[in-house]
Amino acid sequence: MTQVLISPSILSADFACLGDEIRAIDAAGADMIHVDVMDGHFVPNLTFGPPIIEKLRPHTKKPFDVHLMIAPVDPFISAFAQAGADILTVHPEAGPHIHRTLQAIRAAGIRPGVALNPGTPASIVEPLLDNVDLVLVMSVNPGFGGQSFIESQLRKVEALRHMIDQTGRDIILEIDGGLNPETAPRAIAAGVTAIVAGSAVFKGGPSAYGDNIRALRPSVHV
Repeated sequence: MTQVLISPSILSADFACLGDEIRAIDAAGADMIHVDVMDGHFVPNLTFGPPIIEKLRPHTKKPFDVHLMIAPVDPFISAFAQAGADILTVHPEAGPHIHRTLQAIRAAGIRPGVALNPGTPASIVEPLLDNVDLVLVMSVNPGFGGQSFIESQLRKVEALRHMIDQTGRDIILEIDGGLNPETAPRAIAAGVTAIVAGSAVFKGGPSAYGDNIRALRPSVHV
């Protein structure tokens, strides 16, 4: 039995003291650190690049779970790998050859993941499962934090859970968007093994982070 992983999204952290925020969520029990990279083109927002990730890397030994919402992706794989990413997750729509992109991520020495927007079907992942270590289901439309959970994505999680189980591989099934103490247990019941949460973790300041993280996985195992 494996405990569900919690990956707080630093998109909801206090940008004025990101190093302190990362140390705080590490101490509070975070399993990974989720970094949302947006380019203002693939999604309507701008966030972090490799130099910021490199500066944040010394503040924790927890894996950096980096979600690239950028296009094109391939020219930046090496830079994110060198900056300290441990997992690099990309969208099939962000480039013409998703297999090649996933292979390039693996060749860079980091773990490849694939992300599905709410409108992207689960079936697109099936031919990619031999090439990924993580599948991310977006339960909001990517680009901004604080959106409401899209219920239909639970059916996608269930379909992906079946596909992954058929492979026999230890692939992380992650969900991101609108996760809180009410929606997280339902996502876990549908089959996810990792929860990305932003405002649900960072609300209340550092003294609340431990309780916030525990509230997302109240004695739930998969």
